[in-house]
Amino acid sequence: MNTMTLWHMSGWGFAALSFAALLVGFSKTAVSGANTVSLAIFAAVLPARASTGVLLPVLIAGDVLAVLTYRRHAHWPTLWRLFPAVAGGVVVGTLFLMWADDGIVRTSIGAILLLMAGVTVWRRRTADAVEPPDPVTTRTGRAKARSYGVLGGFTTMVANAGGPVMSLYLLSAGFRKLGFLGTSAFFFLIVNVSKVPFSAGLGLIDGRSLLLDAALAVFVVPGALFGKWAVNRINQRLFEQLVIAATIVGGVQLLLP
Repeated sequence: MNTMTLWHMSGWGFAALSFAALLVGFSKTAVSGANTVSLAIFAAVLPARASTGVLLPVLIAGDVLAVLTYRRHAHWPTLWRLFPAVAGGVVVGTLFLMWADDGIVRTSIGAILLLMAGVTVWRRRTADAVEPPDPVTTRTGRAKARSYGVLGGFTTMVANAGGPVMSLYLLSAGFRKLGFLGTSAFFFLIVNVSKVPFSAGLGLIDGRSLLLDAALAVFVVPGALFGKWAVNRINQRLFEQLVIAATIVGGVQLLLP
């Protein structure tokens, strides 16, 4: 892979990637969706194609820490309902990448994120009551899981940007903080690990990229610890607002040239 190594990267470039890795850890244990900023930083410092391969192991490191922190709060019926739809989304994303250039990919994902953020805000303002955290027991809940699952698989395949999609789904399904974080932790650990063989086969992950990942993983840990500390000090309403705001920021960033 034609990617930068620790010895060929400027100090500012490595500092930017280190901050992005710290933000990954924070997003995995506190405000899911905030790592869309990390995605932008990696793409700015590294070659765009190579950045997806370097970022993936960093995300997995954050996923492991999130699972260790919130493993008791995962809602498995939701996960089992999502996975088949996500697999379909990955297939759609693969087909999409066969003809779409980088500009079309960025614009499409940014538009999807902003649309879903708007729908989520509208739904929460017009709902008479918060939905219970069991989105798979009704026909509407199953349809919602399938639609968000396809979008989540699509966005995570084309740009490692599935976080905001699943964040909006879990919010719309009425999950509270701990259930939200536990369910998303297992979801992304399983999905991201399943992507490793494909990324390696495409040459996006190799020995040089893993060396850089090993250095960046050190910064994921303090980010995750800070997130664990912060999440207990953020009330539910602020938590939801931060998730939606991070999604909007990520969507706008993807639409910018």
